[in-house]
Amino acid sequence: MIPVLRKKDWFHEDGFPIAVARRDPQEPFGLHAHEFSEIVIVTGGKGRHVTGEDSYELTTGDTFVIGGSRPHDYLNMKRLSLINILFDPGDLPMGLGDLPSLSGYHALFTLEPAWRKRHQFSSRLRLAPAELVDANRLVDQLDDELAQRGPGFGVMATTVFLQLATFLSRCYRRSRSPESKTLLRVAETNSHIERNYAEPISLPDLVEMSGMSRRNFLRAFEAAMGYPPITYLIRLRIRHAKEILRRENRAITEVAFAVGFNDSNYFSRQFKLVMGCTPTEYRNQYHTRVEARMKLPQSND
Repeated sequence: MIPVLRKKDWFHEDGFPIAVARRDPQEPFGLHAHEFSEIVIVTGGKGRHVTGEDSYELTTGDTFVIGGSRPHDYLNMKRLSLINILFDPGDLPMGLGDLPSLSGYHALFTLEPAWRKRHQFSSRLRLAPAELVDANRLVDQLDDELAQRGPGFGVMATTVFLQLATFLSRCYRRSRSPESKTLLRVAETNSHIERNYAEPISLPDLVEMSGMSRRNFLRAFEAAMGYPPITYLIRLRIRHAKEILRRENRAITEVAFAVGFNDSNYFSRQFKLVMGCTPTEYRNQYHTRVEARMKLPQSND
């Protein structure tokens, strides 16, 4: 059975969802998975990245993302040095901001990991020497904030982490390999959906934007994102609708129009399919939970 690294053992005792682990050099560890994700930046040496099914050569500048459930290890190490930035994307205090609007973000954090086996790691990001220097500078800032844990460190550490993720996403956007360009074409459609979810979006428009055949685009998008494009769009609209329902008292029809649905009945049906309740029920349940928490007796400790 493959061991799973637990958050409680790798993050600070306060539970903050970002950590930096430097491996200089990387020592034999054994095949393992995580309860968290990590950005890996190879800062020196060589080795092989093993996933349990495949293995890929690594060298200085290689940068990639490992999802929590993906087992991996390193072999044949020759002074291999790494920086691992551990993070739990679901627990980031400030969320991801507008990172999902960047095609390079989708390509680096979602598409490349999903297509790694198909592309044999050829669509990875390889930082140029100057880019590696800049990435190291940001990691140093992040490491300092996490080590000192001064007042407001959570905001500062999250901000620097987002700067690093944005910088790496921009670097990927400049990638020139054919495989990277393929991923970026798919990622561009995803970014378009994220930026314009409230506007009319059609499948033919997305196919044209990708520069791929309809069949290849649909297969590539679903393999990477877990849903066909229009299903993904509907779920994204519902996610934004949930935010409105939690914070505002707008009519359901207004909420539907605000997130891109032009039919409130269709919106309600799709909402119930995804959430298991109607928009009105969701709003009432949310406010009931909030009111119940506010009525809890306060501890005197």
